[in-house]
Amino acid sequence: MEVRVGVRDPRDPDAQTCLRAYETELASRFDDGFDPALSISAADEEMTPPAGLFLVATVDGEPAGCGALKFHGDAPAEIKRMWVAPSARGLGLGRRLLAELEAHAAAHGVRVLRLETNRTLREAISLYRSAGYREVAAFNDEPYAHHWFEKSLEPQV
Repeated sequence: MEVRVGVRDPRDPDAQTCLRAYETELASRFDDGFDPALSISAADEEMTPPAGLFLVATVDGEPAGCGALKFHGDAPAEIKRMWVAPSARGLGLGRRLLAELEAHAAAHGVRVLRLETNRTLREAISLYRSAGYREVAAFNDEPYAHHWFEKSLEPQV
């Protein structure tokens, strides 16, 4: 099994496949469905350098996961659109995507990463906590969020 993770344009066909699957899954799992138009923006231009970046993970050449960064100058960067295909869950792909996003953020000088998530995404909440994210007070008005997390990328002394 060959797993690859790399930066892609969010308009790339594999990226679009992942984003459609992400939206479909959230619509089926969230108590009130999911409408990306009501969610905090993660538009293509916000996930494209220099404003941000988009990662796609493939397993044996097939799109199997994604995640994005939105940069905000000296303010904390945001992780958006984290998703792993059900067929690829249990392979550590979510943890690898998260680590790659953190590495790209650190390389761009980001000191703090933030993300928010819905209470129904228990596996994501567990991943974030185990990866060192701590729950914080709400820092935005994302209508689908119940949990807000952040992580310092500063070296610990």
